[in-house]
Amino acid sequence: MGIAVLTMKASVIEMFLVLLVTGIHSNKEMTKKMKRPKFTVPQINCDVKARKIINPEFVVQCPAGCQDPRYHVYGTDVYASYSSVCAAAVHSGVLDNSGGQILVRKAAGQSGYKGSYSNGVQSLSLPRWRESFVVAEGKPQKGGTYPSALTYSSAKRPAAKAGETTGAYQKPSVPGTTTQPVSLMQVPGTTPTGDNHTTSPEPSPSAGSATSSPRPQPAGHRSQEPALWSTTTYTSRPNSPRAHPGFVPKEELSTQPLDPVSQGDPNCKVDLSFLIDGSASIGRRRFRIQKQFLADIAQALDIGPAGPLMGVVQYGDNPATQFNLKTHMNSRDLKTAIENIAQRGGLSNVGRAISFVTKNFFSKAGGNRGSAPNVAVVMVDGWPTDKVEEAARLARESGINIFFITIEGAVESEKQYVMEPNFASKAACRTNGFYVLGVPSWFSLHKTVQPLVKRVCDSEQLACSKTCLNSADVGFVIDGSSSVGTGNFRTVLQFVANLSREFEISDTDTRVGAVQYTYEQRLEFGFEAYSTKPDVLNAIKRVGYWSGGTSTGAAINYALGQLFERSKPNKRKLMVLITDGRSYDDVRVPAMAAHRKGVITYAIGVAWAAQDELDVIATHPAKDHAFFVDEFDSLYQLAPRVIQNICTEFNSRPRN
Repeated sequence: MGIAVLTMKASVIEMFLVLLVTGIHSNKEMTKKMKRPKFTVPQINCDVKARKIINPEFVVQCPAGCQDPRYHVYGTDVYASYSSVCAAAVHSGVLDNSGGQILVRKAAGQSGYKGSYSNGVQSLSLPRWRESFVVAEGKPQKGGTYPSALTYSSAKRPAAKAGETTGAYQKPSVPGTTTQPVSLMQVPGTTPTGDNHTTSPEPSPSAGSATSSPRPQPAGHRSQEPALWSTTTYTSRPNSPRAHPGFVPKEELSTQPLDPVSQGDPNCKVDLSFLIDGSASIGRRRFRIQKQFLADIAQALDIGPAGPLMGVVQYGDNPATQFNLKTHMNSRDLKTAIENIAQRGGLSNVGRAISFVTKNFFSKAGGNRGSAPNVAVVMVDGWPTDKVEEAARLARESGINIFFITIEGAVESEKQYVMEPNFASKAACRTNGFYVLGVPSWFSLHKTVQPLVKRVCDSEQLACSKTCLNSADVGFVIDGSSSVGTGNFRTVLQFVANLSREFEISDTDTRVGAVQYTYEQRLEFGFEAYSTKPDVLNAIKRVGYWSGGTSTGAAINYALGQLFERSKPNKRKLMVLITDGRSYDDVRVPAMAAHRKGVITYAIGVAWAAQDELDVIATHPAKDHAFFVDEFDSLYQLAPRVIQNICTEFNSRPRN
């Protein structure tokens, strides 16, 4: 009996061991058969920016051709997340232009990114950005986990090449709950759908996080204050009922007539454009401070058709007109419109914005009145991300008075990142300090309201309103001698009309007068005779041919006495003398007298005119002020050159 029991136990143990060995073997076979999931590298295009990808670390495949200058890069070694991922990889040397696989790691933002040229890519400088990234060779690190599908920061993800897939974002699991896949991720800085809120097309990168814990900031980076950055403010009285559309509480009803709308302050008649900074680096709170500043300006100016008019252009990557000069004709409506401006985001391309204003803003269709000075106030957070000097020069030459308000400008350690040192002084209307206001902090910007209003309303100080075409007294001295002939004299008058047509003619702008001479001289019309361009052109047409000898010296003296003695003190004095032969009298002494009196003289010679005599009559240097053509029919060719030289000389004066 005992032997039988022992035999049975041995059989059971043997069977258990067989099953155990068989199970282990089967498990090994199953493990061999189960293949480990293969990691798929997502593909992106050259134009995809790092800020669009939420993943903190990822491997991607870049296509060929990302060395193209269309794909912007900001920084060196450490790049602002506003950069193209793949172009930054080429700049850093991790990739060449044939593309390939790279590893990207996100990092904290910096207070400055320095541009450089490397591997065929020119990277740019950038003042501040909230997020950075670095790139390395695309070998996945041992033990690292990388997503096969990237998570983008908006529902509209960048287009990718065929083969890339997008996985659903998984909500973080909460103890006691089951994770459910969702197809759309709620990104920090965006607004959930369902409420009737409006959001700007591109959320500002410096917007507050949706989480309660503040994000750590690098040294020199602006702190974020989510609680203060709300873009909508709701106010209500305690215990008041929820307002229904069209509901007006009884206590607010009034039978009193509305206050009459102001016609504006007639002592401040200016056409004013504000170029406001909508770049991402400014942040929502500072953008709201900027809008409050504009509203305070609108209130202080007393907007109206008889006084100042105001429009707004917002710039970031590209400028856009928020509203023009004639959109809002009183301070109340203007303040409401300012409150509704949404931030655009992007870079701080000030030069591009100034060019836009010069070409598009001050037009008749946009409400420009012509009789009012044009003023552009440029507001800059930190410093521009493009060059401004050339764009500002063209604006000044167009008669635009450019003011700069720089807020929280570059400190000593940040000046290396500024593309154009002393940009405000180079770009403003004058270098005398009148046109530049530096503000140390956004929170002291309100102190600038009254000083700015006082300056833009001081029309006598708006020096850039005066251009080469609207600030002169132009006196024509016309040879009517017998050698000219009736037909050629009409050609000369057409030349005079062509030149006059280029000027802005009025009592307060350019004025035109004319003298005809032979042996004798006569005043055809003086500077005070006509104040509109059509009247001046008709007066030129009516000038009759006189005929006689050629006393050019006496004609210059006559013009000085009869025309330029009556010139206004603040006007440039321009004499345009046209002759077809050598003078019978001396021209040297009268010409010197004209130069001493500040009369800029252009000598136009035709046919038998003597070049040496033209050079004496003309203001120095003669090559810029003396012109000659062989025949009268070629005179028309000189008009553009004469106007160009008049303007070149005017614009080359020192800006002090």
